[in-house]
Amino acid sequence: MKIDLALIQQLRELTGLGMMDCKKALQEANGDIEQAIIALRKKGASVALQRSGNATAEGLIHAYIHAGARIGVMVNIACETDFVARTEDMVKFAQDLCMHIAAYRPLYISSEDVDKNFLNKEETLYREQLKESGKPANMIDQIVQGKLKKLCDEICLLKQSWIKNDQLTVDEALKGLIGKVGENIKIKQFARFEVGI
Repeated sequence: MKIDLALIQQLRELTGLGMMDCKKALQEANGDIEQAIIALRKKGASVALQRSGNATAEGLIHAYIHAGARIGVMVNIACETDFVARTEDMVKFAQDLCMHIAAYRPLYISSEDVDKNFLNKEETLYREQLKESGKPANMIDQIVQGKLKKLCDEICLLKQSWIKNDQLTVDEALKGLIGKVGENIKIKQFARFEVGI
């Protein structure tokens, strides 16, 4: 199937991937841009899974100061090679990630990092609130688990909706970058600073 150049360019602008990757995805999806995006996201996740065990001894530290100099963010992103660490794609992702952290205020990178004492306190609070509201005992566990999951989605960086495309999570955006550059990439650390806090 012959794919129109304008359609390839549109997919490229939406995903940030190369022209040939976009053309191939559109051919496989018979010109359906939504299906092509899904295919490209699956490819990124697949590459991320294949490379997830690779060592990430290189990377970059990126800093961002928000307009007005009242919020600042630093991130440490690790990858496999210094070549990828210096690419425009990595630097752009690091900048976007800093802006995301400035705006969304995550507390942890992933749900595995969340302080267990904090979660236990929140769980106890949710249980007490539900008991006081008169919820049936057999429903409380299910509701509490749902509330804890929602809390983790709000405070964990990888679970948050990506600032550049709210149809993706930060984790999915990261996997897209991994698929694009072909290397394992990990967000190792971040710090967010705000005047008055």
